[in-house]
Amino acid sequence: MGKRKRKLSFKRLPVSQRQQISTEGEYFDLKTLFDKLNAEYFSNALRGYAITWGRKRNQPPKEYFVFGTIQEEDKMIRIHPLLDAPFVPTWFLEYVVYHEMLHAVVPEEIDEYGRRKVHTREFYRRERKFHCYQRARRWEDENLDRFLR
Repeated sequence: MGKRKRKLSFKRLPVSQRQQISTEGEYFDLKTLFDKLNAEYFSNALRGYAITWGRKRNQPPKEYFVFGTIQEEDKMIRIHPLLDAPFVPTWFLEYVVYHEMLHAVVPEEIDEYGRRKVHTREFYRRERKFHCYQRARRWEDENLDRFLR
């Protein structure tokens, strides 16, 4: 007879309650940035969303860097903690937060192969409306190596 998996005898907390929400970093307060962007670009339409710094990792990423993520299930935006640094311009961090917030309002599409597409033409059109879009993309290209090891 094969081994059976042991069932947990307690309920797991939802993902949003497992990680402590931490909006204040050493250099930036994510809640302040979120509220500013929500008012400026979204007419305060993003309600019930939380934003936090992600977990610090033991090893820095080697090949690619994810600046931020959004989980629609629990309305949680996570920003990579390496962005809480003195060399990161406020306008770049605002761009990263804005990008994640856009995911909450621009619907995804399914392509001809049945794959989910979150960066659609409409997404990119709206993303370019960010006040420092070109500057932020240039800064990202010029500074990506600082986040990779």
